[in-house]
Amino acid sequence: MSTAKPQIDTQAATDRLMRLLAIEGVTGQERAIGEAVREELVNVGVPASAIRFDTVHERIPLPTETGNLLVDLPGTGPGPRLLFSTHLDTVPLCAGVKPSLEGDRIVSDGTTALGGDNRTGCAVLVTLVETLIKHNLPHPPITLLLTVREESGLHGARELDPADLGGAEMCFNVDAKLAAELVTGAVGQVNWEVEIIGKASHAGVAPEKGISATLVASIALAEANRAGWFGKVTKTDGHGTSNVGIFGGKGNQAAGDATNVVTDYVRIVGEARSPDITFASKIVAGFQAAFEFAQAEVKDFEGSTAEIRFTSTPSYPSFRLEEDTPAVRHAKRAVEALGLEPTTLFSNGGLDANWLVKHGVPTVTFGAGQYEIHTIKEFVDVPEFLQGCRLAVLLATLPA
Repeated sequence: MSTAKPQIDTQAATDRLMRLLAIEGVTGQERAIGEAVREELVNVGVPASAIRFDTVHERIPLPTETGNLLVDLPGTGPGPRLLFSTHLDTVPLCAGVKPSLEGDRIVSDGTTALGGDNRTGCAVLVTLVETLIKHNLPHPPITLLLTVREESGLHGARELDPADLGGAEMCFNVDAKLAAELVTGAVGQVNWEVEIIGKASHAGVAPEKGISATLVASIALAEANRAGWFGKVTKTDGHGTSNVGIFGGKGNQAAGDATNVVTDYVRIVGEARSPDITFASKIVAGFQAAFEFAQAEVKDFEGSTAEIRFTSTPSYPSFRLEEDTPAVRHAKRAVEALGLEPTTLFSNGGLDANWLVKHGVPTVTFGAGQYEIHTIKEFVDVPEFLQGCRLAVLLATLPA
């Protein structure tokens, strides 16, 4: 296949990314960055009437300032409607970021993360539109989707109304490192939580009258580990991972009040992931069985046991696109047209793509230069960011 280098304005694209990186917009607080992206789109020629915010924030079960940003562009050539997506929010570690350009890298001042995840995506989508309009490039109808609260549970993509996607037949999501690495599948996740209600007593005078919630929890986690449900999980009928992320007490405080009181309450929050969401649920069931085992092991002098309240909730579904899926084939052709060798990957983390596929739009995720994400060492590789911009243009203009 012959290669092509779309004529993007590299200086304008880089300047735009710098502007967007400097705007705070941690997850759930996306109003300012949403308005900034809207302004950028208007400045490159998108009619204000084509830009809107949906009402997804009214359905998200967490405080959220605004809805997803959506843009509808009429087609100037034949082809099915395409969806391009990314997310507006960053992780809280990006609060107060001060980006600077050092050679071919954009970095923070070292006290915060940078927010390349996912300001790169925001800048790519605006640059895509700028290039299409500036060079009058023929393209099919296009919808842009910039979601909220991706970093705190993929809520914007999960709760959106699929009708707002305009019947798009395929989607290209900007949320990774390299343009040539195409993410075509990802694990699903199930979250779980357990409350252990024990019984307080004086730990020195009458410990036998108490029921230690701490002991129940400890035995349960040791049992889950012994049974092979903790950490990397490999069984004959599936594989996945699990983690215990929170071990505490009431109101996000420490479990227990004092060393001389038998702890009467523990709250634990964990997760399980797997390429097969059914197996993720099986991992969670393994944890539940471990807590039930521990419950029976710990009794007071009268034989009473702790109360166990175990709940679980699916967080996002798994998905895997086959290599011959039209969206995957189209993405590979675009990468090849850029002069690169495409590879396909399966992600061990959730993406907006998980829910977009669930909503009926096959979605391929590609990268635009984000490195060391969610750390204070995060940086954006500018040449790779520009490759992501070029790839987006090819995805929009090559015949599907």
